[in-house]
Amino acid sequence: MADEPLVLGIETSCDETGVGIVRGHTLLADAVASSVDEHARYGGVVPEVASRAHLEAMVPTVERALKDAGVAASDLDGIAVTAGPGLAGALLVGVSAAKAYAYALGKPLYGVNHLASHICVDQLEHGALPEPTMALLVSGGHSSLLLSSDITSDVRPLGATIDDAAGEAFDKVARVLNLGFPGGPVIDRYAREGDPDAIAFPRGLTGPRDAPYDFSFSGLKTAVARWIEAKRSAGEEVPVADVAASFQEAVTDVLTRKAVRACRDEGVDHLMIGGGVAANSRLRAMARARCETAGITLRVPRPKLCTDNGAMVAALGAEMVARDRAPSDWDLSADSSLPVTEPHVPGVSHSGAHGHSHDHVHETSAENLYS
Repeated sequence: MADEPLVLGIETSCDETGVGIVRGHTLLADAVASSVDEHARYGGVVPEVASRAHLEAMVPTVERALKDAGVAASDLDGIAVTAGPGLAGALLVGVSAAKAYAYALGKPLYGVNHLASHICVDQLEHGALPEPTMALLVSGGHSSLLLSSDITSDVRPLGATIDDAAGEAFDKVARVLNLGFPGGPVIDRYAREGDPDAIAFPRGLTGPRDAPYDFSFSGLKTAVARWIEAKRSAGEEVPVADVAASFQEAVTDVLTRKAVRACRDEGVDHLMIGGGVAANSRLRAMARARCETAGITLRVPRPKLCTDNGAMVAALGAEMVARDRAPSDWDLSADSSLPVTEPHVPGVSHSGAHGHSHDHVHETSAENLYS
């Protein structure tokens, strides 16, 4: 284990400052500073608020992760950071911090893809990813079906949302029900007391002529809002639990149905589910049942690893080091629309072990600060 790569990962794509430390496939630290409470009064994430929160939380969160892991910064074999996709300003905070730490410590820098990181984090729970792996990623910003034969270099998109992502739909329905933000956890909680068959909400893009692996939740969100409005206009009480359960059933039905279909069509016998919505209890239960029926092995990380975190970035960074992938150059920048087909952003020039000619100048001061 001692010879496995020790990597620190920084994640700032949205509203959580995540710093994780991984040795190989072993999680040593997962420190998170969330600014979700600061966004709740606005009913959604405010990019400028998120960026400022990352600036304030970065150094304390890195220090907490190093302390939790029981390692010195000088022991690290590399620094990984989410380069995209995500909120541009928030990403820039993380990328700038990662470059500063990597430069000061004389360590290689790896700019990695947020979505590929969500897949790779499962290695911390269930061991090495099978190749190929089918991944269903569902969050506030993404609903994607991805096929990966090598998480460091080959991730192929099969389908994605054409409008609202699943998590976004959860937030919007929760807002209409006056349940607050974020919507995922509260919808899940109310749904446990409701009847999932109470209301026949539509299933988007499930017709015979529709794209087999793409998703659409905008129509579902609108249907729920109109149903609630009709009830209120008639002076009737809105059955919140039944609405939550029926809406959640519609979302999870489509997600799992398309994911299992993709596995069958591509001849893949493993399905990995990640992203914040993967913490949803009904999604997990439905996926488990349908995968068992189809003879597919289901892999879902524990809920804390499904949401945005630094551990997932560190996991992909460790895989980059283990497979000797090229580190990023010092001019690495954030890319808010970085395609998933680029699991990481390799540099063009790698002479001098990625700029290590100045290592001796910085390592002593870094050891004094973080050892």
